[in-house]
Amino acid sequence: MITIQPEDFINSVAEGLQLISYAHPLDFITAMARAYEKEQNPAAKDAMAQILLNSRIAAMGRRPICQDTGIVTVFLKVGMQCHFDTGLSLQELVDAGVRQAWLNPKNPLRASVLTDPAGGRKNTGDNTPSVIYTELVPGSSIDIRIAAKGGGSENKSKFVTLNPGDSIVDWVLAMLPAMGAGWCPPGILGIGIGGTVDKAMVLAKESLMEPIDIQELMERGPASRIEELRLEIYEAVNNLGIGAQGLGGLTTVLDVKIMDCPTHAASLPVAMIPNCAATRHIHFTLDGSGPVHFEPPRLEDWPQIQWEMGPGMKRVQLDGITRAEITSWRAGETLLLNGVILTGRDAAHGRIQKLLAQGQPLPEGVDLHGKFIYYVGPVDPVGDEVVGPAGPTTATRMDKYTEMMLSRTGLFGMIGKSERGDATIASIKEHGAVYLMAVGGAACLVSKAIKKSRVLAFADLGMEAIYEFVVEDMPVTVAVDSRGDSVHKSGPAFWQQKIRESR
Repeated sequence: MITIQPEDFINSVAEGLQLISYAHPLDFITAMARAYEKEQNPAAKDAMAQILLNSRIAAMGRRPICQDTGIVTVFLKVGMQCHFDTGLSLQELVDAGVRQAWLNPKNPLRASVLTDPAGGRKNTGDNTPSVIYTELVPGSSIDIRIAAKGGGSENKSKFVTLNPGDSIVDWVLAMLPAMGAGWCPPGILGIGIGGTVDKAMVLAKESLMEPIDIQELMERGPASRIEELRLEIYEAVNNLGIGAQGLGGLTTVLDVKIMDCPTHAASLPVAMIPNCAATRHIHFTLDGSGPVHFEPPRLEDWPQIQWEMGPGMKRVQLDGITRAEITSWRAGETLLLNGVILTGRDAAHGRIQKLLAQGQPLPEGVDLHGKFIYYVGPVDPVGDEVVGPAGPTTATRMDKYTEMMLSRTGLFGMIGKSERGDATIASIKEHGAVYLMAVGGAACLVSKAIKKSRVLAFADLGMEAIYEFVVEDMPVTVAVDSRGDSVHKSGPAFWQQKIRESR
């Protein structure tokens, strides 16, 4: 029998969460650098360069890789010979570690967890509660695996109950294009097969805790049907040509992980959960000897990739911009934005909708006419930061508000990540507006372009408030131009054909 002290458990969880907030696992960096080197699409290669540079900046400054610092999921295997010297539950112990990590004054993390999800959706303020899966096992230690999962990738999770003779590969290939780019590819696909509906989903999530090893598997060859399936899905998905950020290219997934378990004879439950470019997980063991101390990353482990403003980039001034200038931009162009932009996410759009429906004016200082709105929920700043990491959130969630915003507020354009739906593209074309894409997973890099920040309205919403940013040379890609051309449609189609022709 060993005794686990509560402070050792809590401190280890907190320190682990702090580490993964700013330091990618080395296997991810290696895999992303390999994908960068072989990529042929300049737009996708540029996106991966930003992701790798952002990763190094985050590790150097010990600030979050992504502004969405995730919801915490924990897998605990508790040895039955362990004793906890506390009256707290496992949920309370884990949540104490989460709270400590999120409220760390040196690196505060963004609180994204809301209570009353179907009602008031009030932020808990400290990112608790976490989601915990516990298993009692023989032994006298505790195996702890922790992930911090962002909403953009979590929202793209899929489940199906196939017939026993159906093809899992065919189902995955049908789902991937429908998932869009909101999960910030290239990332990792976690797949759970078997069990029951709930078990398959847990298996998919748990599989994402494993290190990236697809290249090693390719070199030695598969030794089981599951390993064969991993290789089949990996090749088939990358042949889709979706590419980094959905821009088209050679690499859509860096690895495919699969876990399975026995299931009913009439069933073939299959779950799929993607991990985004902000892959955050850690694995450690407590054995009663004290807390775990983690080694900080070595900066020499990061590739020395430079992202530079090339001659093809167009520097634009947003203050006083005209509709005529916007209509001259073409899908696929890279712009460097300068001037004032406003921010707004789901909650802010909902409040604007309610005000307009009631015939009420927008809050004082909020004038969207001729402006661009950035879909972002930044991390709180520390020290001399103007703003914390401030990468884009998934734009498709704002599709239902776009016609209202373009027709009733005078908005000229929007900035976010991932694709827009067909109805939104039609609205953008009708109003002569534009949608610009910033790279998801490059939150620290984007924040360096923000020179001033202040809250304009809805301060009670926290990170979902409306901010005013003054930006200098903020890099974006024209994702949907005023003619309705979309790079998220043309890019993958072109590269899928190119990959097919090269076989």
